[in-house]
Amino acid sequence: MSRLLALLLCLAAPAMAAPPLQETVFWAAEVKEGNLPPIAERLPEQPLIVDLEAKGRSFGTQGGTLRTFGTRSKDVRLMSAYGYARLVGYAADYTLAPDILRDVEVTENRRFTLHLRPGHRWSDGAAFTSEDFRYWWENVAQDPDITPSGPPDFMYVDGVLGTVTFPDVHTVVFEWANANPNFLPQLAQASPPFIYRPAHYLRQFHQRFTGPEALHDAITKARVKSWAALHNKRDNMGKFDNPKQPTLQPWINATASGRSRQLFVRNPYYHRIDARGVQLPYIDVVEMTIATGGLIAAKANAGETDLQARGLDFPDISILKKGEADGGNYRTLLWENGAASQIAIFPNLNFADPVWQEVMRDVRFRRALSHGIDRHMINRALYFGLAKEAGMTALSTSPLHDPQNASAYAEYAPAKANALLDEMGLTQRSQAGIRKLPDGRPMEFVIETAGERQEVENALAIVTDTWRELGIKLVMRPLDRNILRNRVYAGLSMASVWFGWDNGLPTAETSPMYLAPTHQEFFAWPMWGQYYQSKGELGERPQGTAPNHLLALADRWNRATDTATRTAIWREMLQIHAEQVYGIGILSEAPQPVVVSKLLRNVPEQGVWAYDPGAHFGVHRIDEFYFEEPFQQVVQ
Repeated sequence: MSRLLALLLCLAAPAMAAPPLQETVFWAAEVKEGNLPPIAERLPEQPLIVDLEAKGRSFGTQGGTLRTFGTRSKDVRLMSAYGYARLVGYAADYTLAPDILRDVEVTENRRFTLHLRPGHRWSDGAAFTSEDFRYWWENVAQDPDITPSGPPDFMYVDGVLGTVTFPDVHTVVFEWANANPNFLPQLAQASPPFIYRPAHYLRQFHQRFTGPEALHDAITKARVKSWAALHNKRDNMGKFDNPKQPTLQPWINATASGRSRQLFVRNPYYHRIDARGVQLPYIDVVEMTIATGGLIAAKANAGETDLQARGLDFPDISILKKGEADGGNYRTLLWENGAASQIAIFPNLNFADPVWQEVMRDVRFRRALSHGIDRHMINRALYFGLAKEAGMTALSTSPLHDPQNASAYAEYAPAKANALLDEMGLTQRSQAGIRKLPDGRPMEFVIETAGERQEVENALAIVTDTWRELGIKLVMRPLDRNILRNRVYAGLSMASVWFGWDNGLPTAETSPMYLAPTHQEFFAWPMWGQYYQSKGELGERPQGTAPNHLLALADRWNRATDTATRTAIWREMLQIHAEQVYGIGILSEAPQPVVVSKLLRNVPEQGVWAYDPGAHFGVHRIDEFYFEEPFQQVVQ
């Protein structure tokens, strides 16, 4: 397995003869004035040469400004996802290949030798070397002031901490006693663990490298309480909101945080080029404007964006298509949605109310809720019948898809649902016909939402009517997204509605850890996930045969060395989820609208819109997109 993976990585990034380099037009004046080195001195000795022709794409023209919208100020972090420069990254077919790294050697799936590209530089021109990995390992991950909880959980295998060594300036070795098949896929995530840091920049905020007087002045100016808080505030690799922190992404944040309009300019030291010697990205500037989610479809219709999927949902397709037909300067593409469910309800098995908790942990209750949903009606009303009516499982295009899992307890069957609830002993009802809990309270089932998607509220309105037939009163409570998450994590939320698993397209080689109670982000068991993530210091130990069996199966997958065994484990885990209905999927595979300017090239006509794996636009390599007439796009 490990030898095969190493071979795949080498084959995925074949060596190509380096073409003569062309100076980047955007930076030509800076080079001429001596403010920036010429292109040959800005690129690694072995840049990543993109084979556009092999992808069926055309060579692009440099220049232009790409306009897009975010829905929250925090959406600046999406530029780290969209740019998708990763140590190793997914190709469009979801195979892994070196990206920032020159190559990777894998030994027994437990020793990973990372080879950097000599001459690679951060966006400010400083050398990117193994010292940047050393700084993360020794001065971030293992510094008790910066990381009080200690090294991150991905550095542990079977409870044993891995090692990181630095043989030379361009080599880093991560090693564990046992196999760690999750390591490389984690590095390719939309929000990866950044196992390197710009050491030359962050040392000024660390007490090991900077005197107390200088730190005191910086702490006071930043209005924080300690040097560690200052360091963490300046170290935002994932949030991407510190313009002063050097990056390896294709674009640099050029605007102070908190603005409604953010500009990102091309990285002069970016490591990718095309086969003509033209440095990527082709587009010079990305302009992200923050707008209310409900207005984005109208703004796209008015031609105010060049590339947009964020804030758009299936119900927006009609207005977008109408604008396109009326002469709009854009196309509306319909991509496949990679989430396991468009809409899924998650009863919180860790809800703080002990009576409700016991009811929700009874699988008959969750099955009854699922049988009480008229998916066909919701599909017709919201998606014109184009979505798949199914529970939450692997999508139909995944090799692990099983129609029986998709249909399990997904039939609208009020009689079956009522029989299950009666079987539980929930037979007492109020005068209004609402069933009563064992302690006599009416069964008012509160589902909290992020209040961001009208289709969710419309779907829940239909569910409210059908659950009434079961004697259950659905109460919908819209909340801010962050408040919702924190309430779920703390066990204060009875139930929530969200997308299904980010990755609805797994293969046998995809880590199944997200199917086991290993992360708080799965809203059905947040505290069980906290227990795993904190190594027992937080949350609650998982209870019940099925959750603990899922943990055991995930552990078996981590130790498996052949595809057949991993496939069998995946199928068993998916079957458990289908039987236990931890997440009540309603619909899946409704098309995701993607608005694309008619001038924008190399955007795939058919793609997958998924956060993990894929980083939304990232897997489609947005740095290869270009404008046919770029200089008509100018930042005002």
